[in-house]
Amino acid sequence: MNAPDSPMAGPYDLTGQVAVVTGAAQGLGLAIAEKLARCGASVVIGDVQQQKGQAAADSLRQAGLAADAARLDVTDSAGVDQFFDGIKSRTGRLDILVNSAGIGQTVAPMTQLTDAEWQRVIDITLTGTFCCCRAAGRIMEQMESGSIVNLASINGQNPAALVAAYNVAKAGVISLTRSLALELAAYGVRVNAVSPGPVYTEFNRNLMAQRCKSLNITEDEMIEKIRVAVPLGRWGEPTDIASAVAFLCSNEASWMTGEILRVSGGLEGVSAAPPKR
Repeated sequence: MNAPDSPMAGPYDLTGQVAVVTGAAQGLGLAIAEKLARCGASVVIGDVQQQKGQAAADSLRQAGLAADAARLDVTDSAGVDQFFDGIKSRTGRLDILVNSAGIGQTVAPMTQLTDAEWQRVIDITLTGTFCCCRAAGRIMEQMESGSIVNLASINGQNPAALVAAYNVAKAGVISLTRSLALELAAYGVRVNAVSPGPVYTEFNRNLMAQRCKSLNITEDEMIEKIRVAVPLGRWGEPTDIASAVAFLCSNEASWMTGEILRVSGGLEGVSAAPPKR
């Protein structure tokens, strides 16, 4: 991460706000944590990878930003409650929650998808988001303010083949977002989601390796195949997603709730049917 010219290096002023970003030890979550910190927020990285999360927070602090890290297993309901209660006890507030924690699915036809793989994806990506929304929502209700942004996916709106559990989990995140937006509106709490398109992170590299094998093409061929499918002609960057999240967290989006913001270069989804096995 490059050192900022100043802690307030973004267009959205989040000065004085306390933000939690789950799954932020790497990838999109880390880019989002850095963006919020550059906009002035005090960011807590919550990740099951405790050492990696602490290293990320150390790096942000070295860049002059306000960041800390703590272990968070989003599948542990009681542990999630303790994590957020601890944030409230230490800081007296919680202004922002970004649910970035999630996991990809082993590429497989639904007829060959195991119970264990289905449950693993649903537990982390959907139930984990629910647990964090519930815990943070309780705090924000009491404060009568706050913003929650969930990371969905274009797969949740336009499912892709061979990743049924992931599609369903992200569709669930979208429904959860809209449900919670209605329930928390009376308390002045906004709940939105961002649906990223293809971003070349470790998450996508692992997924692409499996898809390349199933299609018998090289990684470079797959990268180009996806690039040309994007109307704007390029893969996304983590900063593209982070900027959208920061906007939704800011007062610039004060009249937005229950929205699913697609950030995908114009790509709506990948709906191609695989050939007969």
